[in-house]
Amino acid sequence: MTNDLLGIPPTHLPEDPAAAALDRGVAADQVAAAQPTSCLAWAVLAEDALADDRAVEAYAYARTGYHRGLDALRRSGWRGQGPVPWEHEPNRGFLRALAALSRAAGLIGEEEERHRCAEFLRASSATGARELGL
Repeated sequence: MTNDLLGIPPTHLPEDPAAAALDRGVAADQVAAAQPTSCLAWAVLAEDALADDRAVEAYAYARTGYHRGLDALRRSGWRGQGPVPWEHEPNRGFLRALAALSRAAGLIGEEEERHRCAEFLRASSATGARELGL
């Protein structure tokens, strides 16, 4: 399947190695320490920090998850644009980190980054943007 407008195929990340541990209820900080390349673990840490009004921590966690996600996307053939479908569950860690980064950036006054991340999320996955409230 390709994006009809750009002809760019969607990127599908491999299963995140941290997903099973998180599903078993292992604390996200322990999972991130054991699986530091997991964008999902960092996204969960960012979301938890946002829920606790810890904007600076959320920003740091989300930025880490975002960069870990970019690394994974590139390893999966992504070339800087094209769909990253929400429907493919392993992509959700990256998309969640991106949404958390947008939110946290807004909370610390980084309005340009907040906007850029929200637009990047919408361009990557309109469904993900809706699901994540952006």
